[in-house]
Amino acid sequence: MNREVEIEIDALTESVVEVSTGKTFKTEVTEVTKEFLNSIHKKNGWKFNWKKEEKEINRLIYKLVLKSNKSILLGLISFETKEDHVHIHLVEKTPNEFGISKKYDGIGGNLFAFACKYSQEIGFDGVVAFFAKTNLIHHYSVTLRASLFKNQKMLIFKTDAEFLINKYFKDEEK
Repeated sequence: MNREVEIEIDALTESVVEVSTGKTFKTEVTEVTKEFLNSIHKKNGWKFNWKKEEKEINRLIYKLVLKSNKSILLGLISFETKEDHVHIHLVEKTPNEFGISKKYDGIGGNLFAFACKYSQEIGFDGVVAFFAKTNLIHHYSVTLRASLFKNQKMLIFKTDAEFLINKYFKDEEK
């Protein structure tokens, strides 16, 4: 089943930026555990059923947290390795990171950059694909430099993947 990615990329930052102060915070992306997913529920404001996502064969789910305070969850991403790219299935910011009450900018870009980095590390030159909601196709082409491939399928190719990786992970060793 193909799901359409519908996260709005609020800003491309160099990690995540606290909206109220402009202070940049380093992040960490780690694979989630089954126990962790048991704490993520739609009734708590999440749009997607992440426990169901975890049951999908070959799907990897990662969480984005602040490096300085790993208890602050910023978002989740689900993807799988295909023959020549990484396919992103779901991307979601935590429920409290929407609207005027959000605390951080850069969460969505950070998660996409991580998927590109993962793709690069496994030998796919950073190439990722995803299906976009129709009303977000232009948004993704502008913010993520994603290219529309066919229908609603979008791709981030090597050069644009490197741009995202360097933006979010420039301080990490290659």
